[in-house]
Amino acid sequence: MTASAHAPRLTVIIPALNEAASIDGVVREARDVLSFVIAELEILVIDDGSTDGTAQALTALLGEDSRVRLIRHPRRCGKSAALRTGMIAARSLWVATMDGDGQDDPRSILDMVREIDLDHVGERALVAGWRANRTDGDSRKFASRFANGLRRQLLNDDCPDTACGLKLVVRDVFLAMPFFDALHRYIPAFTRHLGFGYVSVTVVNRPRTAGESKYTNLGRAFAGLFDLMGVIWLMRRTHTPGPQLLLGRGAGEGSGA
Repeated sequence: MTASAHAPRLTVIIPALNEAASIDGVVREARDVLSFVIAELEILVIDDGSTDGTAQALTALLGEDSRVRLIRHPRRCGKSAALRTGMIAARSLWVATMDGDGQDDPRSILDMVREIDLDHVGERALVAGWRANRTDGDSRKFASRFANGLRRQLLNDDCPDTACGLKLVVRDVFLAMPFFDALHRYIPAFTRHLGFGYVSVTVVNRPRTAGESKYTNLGRAFAGLFDLMGVIWLMRRTHTPGPQLLLGRGAGEGSGA
């Protein structure tokens, strides 16, 4: 599978919920850092029902740069829904994701891009960020390590940081995954389940300078346990023909037959 000649080489999706204080700076930094290397770029901000003026904070940038687009959910639907909205709207073969709170460094996306070819899909369909230097508090780090360990043991996905917002994924592979509210935490597991490989790359995690986290450790733990059981059930009940047919490539394609 190859990219279209008229599509951007990379789409960046930034889900945002009540990030009015940071979103303009986040988008401008991502645009400036990435467009210096990848000229054919588009950035999609998905405002997931914000009530603090997140969309209004982008007014000036939207007027000056057509590469930046805003899509608004009328109400909060969750991060996975925001990612799915962005994936449907994206026009590139590969899509990068990052959070809108400023903790993700877009320079890490350039490190991730070196692991793949933006114009083709090979064995790998995902590059997953790994926040080895997490700046969250000790309680969140412990909860994350426990959840990641349990998930790796039950799903065998070998991903050290599945919840990291920085990811680089093939658009059509993401859209082939069964959708549910916590899908963003299981992208590595479903990538492997669909027959593709992935690699984890160490990324920079910066301290939050504005806004507040949308999750609590306790709430995430209870929801995560039910989600994990549901993912195990989905994988047992979902069978795919393999990556070649999933991406629309028949066995004879490219063989001259």
